[in-house]
Amino acid sequence: MLTNAPRGTKDILPEQIHQWLWLENKIRELCALYGYEEIRTPIFEHTELFQRGIGEGTDVVDKEMYTFTDRGNRSITLRPENTASAVRAYLQNKLYANSKLVKLFYIGSMFRYDRPQAGRLREFHQFGVEALGEKNPAVDAEIILLAWELLHGLGLDDLKLKINTVGCPACRPIYRKKLKEYFSANIDDLCDDCKRRLDKNPMRILDCKTDAAKEIMEDAPNIESCLCDDCREHFNSVKKFLTASGIDYTVDSRLVRGLDYYTKTAFEIQYAPLGAQSAVAGGGRYDGLISEIGGDDTPAVGFAAGLERILLALELQKLIPETNKKITAFIVVGGADAESYAFKLMTDLRRQKISAAMDFGKKSMKAQMKQAAKSGAKFALIIGDDEVNNSTVTVKNMETSAQEVISLTEVPDRILL
Repeated sequence: MLTNAPRGTKDILPEQIHQWLWLENKIRELCALYGYEEIRTPIFEHTELFQRGIGEGTDVVDKEMYTFTDRGNRSITLRPENTASAVRAYLQNKLYANSKLVKLFYIGSMFRYDRPQAGRLREFHQFGVEALGEKNPAVDAEIILLAWELLHGLGLDDLKLKINTVGCPACRPIYRKKLKEYFSANIDDLCDDCKRRLDKNPMRILDCKTDAAKEIMEDAPNIESCLCDDCREHFNSVKKFLTASGIDYTVDSRLVRGLDYYTKTAFEIQYAPLGAQSAVAGGGRYDGLISEIGGDDTPAVGFAAGLERILLALELQKLIPETNKKITAFIVVGGADAESYAFKLMTDLRRQKISAAMDFGKKSMKAQMKQAAKSGAKFALIIGDDEVNNSTVTVKNMETSAQEVISLTEVPDRILL
């Protein structure tokens, strides 16, 4: 039906928009404290950017991307995540020229063809940060701390931080070989998707939601025994910095995240009351992504958080503040001669940053007074022939019902008392 939005999308209505603006302002305030600057990338990119960046064999690329051929016969994809786009912008615009460490954040719509559920839509909104150009594990910890401080600072309880290391190109092949041998011996217990992943990317099996609770997952090989010295030292340093910042965390050896570009650090912040879809933020280091897309070898780390899930979590704990949407003055007009007089008053009030409204439907004064009450206005400014002739306004306090006649010039000061 043309009157229904496509499945998996949702209108953000006027009575809800204040929640989004409030959350986005909190994000911008926190990012400013950490020195991250906002970037806005196109909603669509060349498909190959995501194929190479995210990795074929992942659910995102194989099952979830919105891809189409444009009129120039180019394959275009609505962005399913924003890290690859941020990296492309970093390279195209040579953001690295002025600083070794480039710190970016973004807020915007992403698109994945997924099964719609609470806090998970096909068009969803993400906040994310990317730190590009620095390999120091302290940057990993800073990124994790920023995510934690946002969620904790919003008042969320029951947060759990899980971290892991997924190795690097030097040591990951050893781990992949162990996983392949292990899961090959248990192939009958795997779902069809995991059977397909076995040869291409056995680490993706650890991220499977279908097989997650099976005993074979619990007994799968641990990456720690396969780590090279550099990865082990890096992970130990990340843990040391997190401990220094006072954040509690759990090492989860099965945490690999769902995208191929991660190296070394991976992390996830979960909010248990959301149930099966408990992750509200997650990310990690991706030292190979920039070179994969076409740049030089450049270390980088980042995370993303779903705004719908954050708002859902805040709603569960009743942490979203009420907003005062009430206008200050509603102008009630009696007679055609008063209409232009009232319109000028409304314009003058707005120019003085005082919210004002009036009825344009030529209703009776009684109906307009009801409309004034319904609007939640603090004052009704009543204008009839007498007020026009005497350059006055009748001011009614809608809370106390007190009423007085004042000169037109006194109105702004009077209603701001």
